Amino acid sequence: MSNYLWINIFHLILYPLFSSYDIIMTMQTRKKITVLRGGPSSEYEVSLKTGASILKALSDEKYHINDVAITKDNKWFLNGLEKKPADVLNESDLVFNALHGEFGEDGKLQKMLDIFGVPYTGSKNISSALAMNKALAKEEYQKVNIKTPIHIEIDKDNFSIAEIFKTFPMPAVIKPIGLGSSVGISIARTGIELDEALQKAFQFADRVMIEEFIGGKEATCGVIDAFRGEDLYTLFPVEIIPESDFFDYEAKYGGGTQEICPGNFSESEKIELQNLAKKAHQALGMRHYSRSDFIIHPKRGIYILETNSLPGLTEESLFPKSLKAVGSSLEEFVEHLISIAK
Repeated sequence: MSNYLWINIFHLILYPLFSSYDIIMTMQTRKKITVLRGGPSSEYEVSLKTGASILKALSDEKYHINDVAITKDNKWFLNGLEKKPADVLNESDLVFNALHGEFGEDGKLQKMLDIFGVPYTGSKNISSALAMNKALAKEEYQKVNIKTPIHIEIDKDNFSIAEIFKTFPMPAVIKPIGLGSSVGISIARTGIELDEALQKAFQFADRVMIEEFIGGKEATCGVIDAFRGEDLYTLFPVEIIPESDFFDYEAKYGGGTQEICPGNFSESEKIELQNLAKKAHQALGMRHYSRSDFIIHPKRGIYILETNSLPGLTEESLFPKSLKAVGSSLEEFVEHLISIAK
């Protein structure tokens, strides 16, 4: 048989078989990435958007991608079909956690993933719970000499508005202790506003923090583990100029706030913000990435407000804008997280 005929047989019959085999083997060896989004929290809608951004950034040629939407009553749907959490997690090589707020960001989901032995993105359960609880986080900041506004904590059924207004300096910021994305936060200047703010905050939690209001320039700064050859890589600080008095939920996701990256900070302010973001990341035991929020008072200096263990990754979110400012992208960031997650 001539060489020419053998070549034709290979191309017409054998080559397609080898190619199909390679495709099948590639599909079998692709890492199974499960993106969890939604969830039983007050940040359900934001979580859906963060998850959608991650799904868009993932390569379906490189990975086998599972889109898992969790409803507000904690039902799990894999690509539209209801599944038991165990069935989803047992078929996952890695979970990309996009669940903001309660359950996804307070350590509960992390504990579940640890029990199943599934690697996942983001901080571990204790660190997540610590960052989510604003009062406990303040204790950790103070241990490493990071300035944070003075505060008191009150329970839903045990407080006196008159006593608080008489003894705590006004204006004050009222916030639920265990929520993120500025959910339920208000500023109070008068007794009436204090009463209204507490009623609003207690709709979301049974324990509330009243915090000293510090006026000044708002800033936020992201940190990434093991990125670009650095153990802790800091993004450029973002300057936040909200339309309202402060950066509340509506300001974050309503589209009216100015977010300048890199922000209009002096070189010394920029360096201090980056150093404090690293320090907070380490103090709380954050893993993979975090974003800390600050106030720069013109005379009193920089105060930390909180640290987010799972910063939003929506199109409106600050973290992706910071990535873009340093010449990176959400796609590169997602790939990096997958490479270091365990």
